[in-house]
Amino acid sequence: MTPPTTEAPVAPAPVTSRAPAAPPAPPVKAAPPPGALDLWTLLPLVATVLLLALPVPGAGTPASQGALPADLASGAAVLCCLGRLLARRVRPLPAGAVLIAGLTVTGLAVATVTASDPAAALPGLVRYLQVFVLVPLAVCLTIRDARGFRLLTAALVLLALVQGFVGVRQFATGTGASYMGEEVRAVGTFGPGDIMGMATVVGYGLLAAVPYALCPSASVRRWLRPCALVVTAGLVVALAVSFSRGSWIATALAALTVVVLTGRRTATRSLLVLGALSVVLVGGFGVGSDMVRERLSSVTDVARAPDRSVNDRYALWEAAGSMWRERPATGVGLKGFPEFRDGHASVGLSSGSDTEGAGQEFRRQALLSPHNMYLLVLGEQGLIGFVTVVGGWLAVLVASVRALFLARRRRAGAIDCGLVAVGLVVWQTIDFLYSDIGGPTTVLTGVVLGLGTWWALTAQDEAASA
Repeated sequence: MTPPTTEAPVAPAPVTSRAPAAPPAPPVKAAPPPGALDLWTLLPLVATVLLLALPVPGAGTPASQGALPADLASGAAVLCCLGRLLARRVRPLPAGAVLIAGLTVTGLAVATVTASDPAAALPGLVRYLQVFVLVPLAVCLTIRDARGFRLLTAALVLLALVQGFVGVRQFATGTGASYMGEEVRAVGTFGPGDIMGMATVVGYGLLAAVPYALCPSASVRRWLRPCALVVTAGLVVALAVSFSRGSWIATALAALTVVVLTGRRTATRSLLVLGALSVVLVGGFGVGSDMVRERLSSVTDVARAPDRSVNDRYALWEAAGSMWRERPATGVGLKGFPEFRDGHASVGLSSGSDTEGAGQEFRRQALLSPHNMYLLVLGEQGLIGFVTVVGGWLAVLVASVRALFLARRRRAGAIDCGLVAVGLVVWQTIDFLYSDIGGPTTVLTGVVLGLGTWWALTAQDEAASA
């Protein structure tokens, strides 16, 4: 008999715990185009330039000598740049920029400490640091590639167009500053107390447009060349009716330098175009031809029969040289020229210059500077300041020209930036022979030196890939 079979108990199936479903992934946001964030960081610098298009309250009066909106915007640009350095640890400055800035600060510090009144020299120290150290470094650190450079130079051109339009309108309607008994001198919104202001702005804008009119880069759009030609023609007219001999000389020599650096073939065509343009504008349409011709002839007459303004300028130059000879190493200190002027100037120096027009009543404006930046530095800062401060400007000029030759040899795509940088720095170094810092446009000097420094010391990799 077969024993009954028993079935083995079936083990219950193990209970497996099912993992909860993963939450849906958030949608991936499209990354901003390369360089877009860097362009946003340029807004404080762009504002620094464009705010100078606004009318200056009390232009030419002591009330206009304080901090203006453009100065505040430049301070914001410096603070924003410092914040990015601390928060994001952005790339450090190149060694060349650190060396130039360090030498400049050293020279300014020595001139402040050794001044007869160091407390009175402190405002001058702050101004010099703003223009020759902080703003140039902010520009150099903020610009990341050629697009940022072009954006800032486009702001210079736009500012020049606005001021040039106002100036040409002043000439056409007889509402400008007084010149040869007529209120026809174009001064823009800066007033007769700062007759170099509009000419300076227009010179910057013209030199920022000339490279695109004569030798556009392959990396920029084709329509830019005819636009640049029109802009150049308009700014030539505005510069002509400013009747500023120093700005004419600086712009002509800087533009000639840019034309020569574009190459022999392009330079020949460009000189022919510029010559024809000048003949058409001044000879054909008569854009202030009589006054411009007389003003041009006065450039060669200043040595034979100088007018009163030239006599005053010679006396101021001699006073600055006398200050330097008295204290050759350190000078009389920052902001010391007005205090020591009378003790070193000749008796032929007048008490001031007459200004009126452009909505301003007759006013006697004191002559408180030598109208020559090199002599001002030599007289107030001595040889120490001259070597450290002026040496920095010349180093930027030489390095920017060298960088342009290297870019042309490598066939880099941002040669237009190099031509603009060289033109602006050449203009500034020549114009300093006839002017010094002072007035609302002073902050633009720092922007221009910053553009030149960026191209000279940091543009090689970024510009080549633009």
